[in-house]
Amino acid sequence: MMVYGLPEDMNCNKIFNLFCLYGNVVRVKFLRSKEGSAMVQMGDPGSVDRVMKNLNNVQFFNTKVQLGYSKQAFLQDVPNPHDLKDGTPSFKDFMGNRNNRFTNPEAAAKNRIQPPSKCLYYFNAPPKVTEDEIKKVFADAGITAPPKVKQFPSKSEKSSTGLVEWENINEAIEAMSCANHSEIPNPAGKHSYVLRLCFSGSSVTSNVGRPRYGDQ
Repeated sequence: MMVYGLPEDMNCNKIFNLFCLYGNVVRVKFLRSKEGSAMVQMGDPGSVDRVMKNLNNVQFFNTKVQLGYSKQAFLQDVPNPHDLKDGTPSFKDFMGNRNNRFTNPEAAAKNRIQPPSKCLYYFNAPPKVTEDEIKKVFADAGITAPPKVKQFPSKSEKSSTGLVEWENINEAIEAMSCANHSEIPNPAGKHSYVLRLCFSGSSVTSNVGRPRYGDQ
């Protein structure tokens, strides 16, 4: 698909962090000829349709992102991509990336497709992570820390889950693009936790239990 109106500091990873909620991201390519524009290849047509339905015309970082169908069937590899303003390459292949969430039918079925909302559900956080540590993840990513955090009682000693909420949807989308898949140090081991985020249909203040996300 074609993506227009991207913020200046957007890069391939940030697009992946947002688009991966709706299907496997295969390749991302920023266009040198048209600033703020990119092409994204998803794993299947259904994924493209879900992205179009949920992310077309969303606003974040003071821009409105518009999506369209591309005439190209796939993106070819770019051996020598140019650098974006943040120094990262303008092309990236995400085939086989471990953070893709629709890698097989079982994994795909665990995802709960939600449109953008001001509340995010987080999972795969360290079991004894604190509210301040959760807020620090977003601050370290260069965005506003969530004013509201709700931690769920841990069902296991392997990881923890919860909700984080902002004042508006725009800030939550910014948080998703910048902080999804952030690493949190593991005090009990050498491998860091990779924090995973998705949009939530509930809120921190609602009297509901843990959201039903199967891939936590």
